Amino acid sequence: MRCPFCSAIEDKVVDTRPSDNDQVIRRRRECVGCGRRFTTYERVDEILPLVVKKDDRREPFDRAKILSGLKKACSKRPVPLEVLETTVDKIERALEESGDKEIPSSRIGDAVMAALREIDQVAYVRFASVYRSFKDIDEFMHELEDLIRLRKETGAAPAAPAREKKGEPASRKGEPAS
Repeated sequence: MRCPFCSAIEDKVVDTRPSDNDQVIRRRRECVGCGRRFTTYERVDEILPLVVKKDDRREPFDRAKILSGLKKACSKRPVPLEVLETTVDKIERALEESGDKEIPSSRIGDAVMAALREIDQVAYVRFASVYRSFKDIDEFMHELEDLIRLRKETGAAPAAPAREKKGEPASRKGEPAS
């Protein structure tokens, strides 16, 4: 392994640990040339399918793109990064296990939407608004109605209480709401 500091080739492994659910091996190395330490990660080089885009272009599967999309959808939401990384792992594993050499990008998008629906409904709506490219508010409302219907069918937690609108006084204790 080439040292990132002095470019020497010789190093020694100081520590080895499994990480990321035993999918990755983390190695702490020390350069024999300059004595500085650095970390490397080893993961099995799996052959992932090519992604077929809407315009029929083909490009290699890129887990970073999925993680980036999830991060954008979950921006300013109480969703830990670990949950997003686990979600990407599950999607990637499902694609590997399918054995397909090529997969349509829509299959990945649908998998991301299904995962977001379970993780955070606001993030789901954010992602859906970009992924589905709604033409007008009616399409957007239809998606929201489907989400509400699904929430009622599955017995999910009730919606958060309505917030006061700007300019309207907040109701006081003991006063009935009008």
